[in-house]
Amino acid sequence: MLIRDLGLINSFWVYILPGVIGVFNLIIIRSFIEQLPESVIESARIDGAGDFRTFFNIVFPLCLPVLATVALFTAVYQWNSWFDVFLYNSSNVKLSTLQYELQKILQNSNTTSSAASAFAGSAASSLKVSPVSIRATMTIVAAVPMIVIYPFLQKYFVKGMTVGGVKG
Repeated sequence: MLIRDLGLINSFWVYILPGVIGVFNLIIIRSFIEQLPESVIESARIDGAGDFRTFFNIVFPLCLPVLATVALFTAVYQWNSWFDVFLYNSSNVKLSTLQYELQKILQNSNTTSSAASAFAGSAASSLKVSPVSIRATMTIVAAVPMIVIYPFLQKYFVKGMTVGGVKG
C-alpha cells in the first residue's frame, strides 16, 4: 500500500527507493564505525578538525570497505529480486528485469514439461529441454554479473581487514 500511495507502481523508482536505506546495512555500518580506533579520531581533533572535517576526511575514507560490502549486499539483493517486478511492474514490459524474465522462462518450462510428459512417445518430447538444464543455465546467466563485479570490490574487503592497524 505504501508503494502504491507513493506512486511508485509502474515506475523505475520502485527498484531504487525502497532499498536505499536498510536497517541491516545501517547496523553493519554503525558497527564498523564503532570498531574504528578512537586514537585516529582524537588525533584529528587535536589537529583542529571539526566534526564534519573529521567525518569526511578521516572516518568516511576508512569506511570504504564497509560501504563496498553494503553495496555488494544491496546489488546482489536487487539483482536477484524478481518478485518486485511481479508485484509492481508486471504490466509494464519496458520495466521488466532479467530475473523476472528468467522466472517466466522457468515457469513456462515447468508447465511445458508437464504437458510434454503426457505425450511421452511423441517426437516433440525428444526435443524438449529439461527444467533442470534450464535452471542450471539460468543460474549461470544470473551469477555472471556478480562474479564480474566482485573482483573490483575485493580490494576494499582486504583493506577492511587491516583498518585496525594503528601505529603507536
